[in-house]
Amino acid sequence: MKKYAAYAIGAALVDTEITVSDHELASLGVDKGMMTLVDEAQQAALLEQLSDHLIQASHASGGSAGNSMIATALFGAPTFMSCKVADDGDGDIYVRDLEASGVGHSLGDKRGKGTTGKCLVLITPDAERSLNTYLGVSENLSTAEVDEAAIQDSDWVYLEGYLVTSPTGHAAAVKTRVIAEQHGVNTAVSFSDPGMVQFFRDQLTTMIGERVDLVFCNEAEALEWGQTDSLDEACAAINAIARRYVVTLGARGVIVFDGVERITLAAHTVEAVNTNGAGDMFAGAFLYGLARGESYSRAGEFAARAAAEVVKHFGPRLPPAAYGALKDAFFGS
Repeated sequence: MKKYAAYAIGAALVDTEITVSDHELASLGVDKGMMTLVDEAQQAALLEQLSDHLIQASHASGGSAGNSMIATALFGAPTFMSCKVADDGDGDIYVRDLEASGVGHSLGDKRGKGTTGKCLVLITPDAERSLNTYLGVSENLSTAEVDEAAIQDSDWVYLEGYLVTSPTGHAAAVKTRVIAEQHGVNTAVSFSDPGMVQFFRDQLTTMIGERVDLVFCNEAEALEWGQTDSLDEACAAINAIARRYVVTLGARGVIVFDGVERITLAAHTVEAVNTNGAGDMFAGAFLYGLARGESYSRAGEFAARAAAEVVKHFGPRLPPAAYGALKDAFFGS
């Protein structure tokens, strides 16, 4: 039996979430619903313009792969995260959150000078999140952070699509996938954001290689990958590069293809206040379901339930005690 249900590599970020109006979002020049890379000065300028909102801001460790690994671990399946943080206060927050959640890491004494990555998350009244990310030291995430021993001791490797934005991070993702294939470890890739598919298609193709075991994406990312308006055609295009896939459709549910059968699962209707972290929670809960030995359909049902729960709250995660309660309510104690 492997030590870890999943191993991930990705950007380590500390989130600052702020609620804004659509008018404020437009006046700031922020692309709604997208992840935009900014430098430290640009992020500081945005925060300055939002200074009157900061008293109500919430802070938490984030980053797509990190959120997913924390979710899987808090549900009860151990995970491992390779990332890069600086020896600063935000780095302390990130390491503390990993360890409190039961996520393994090899940061130890590897934290150097610099600034831990930060993500300014702007939430509009429709619960949509718009991300403004300063990668900090995560921009230099490289093959040096890849942990072959942890990969070999994992059932799954999980790669976030955001890694395509950094040449060294992209190289680390490719190396991770190659090592996983050498050791017979299943590989999952998240497309992460429509912009990653649109503007970094070649890098994403290299990250995937000939074919991965599982792709996570939403409808917009799927259509962008297939370069089509047809969801059926998009799914066929994804199947060409992934043996199995999951496509989230928002309020219309989830498409799950387990390698044999494609089914559509119903969505859970909730009053959403914040969609930040919903896709990360979905992936983390789905991997937990697989770690339990559940079918892809059952894992998808649980992941949809978990994602519906997290959008009812601010922050990318649930309170720690809520994971066990959610798991027990769905699977039985």
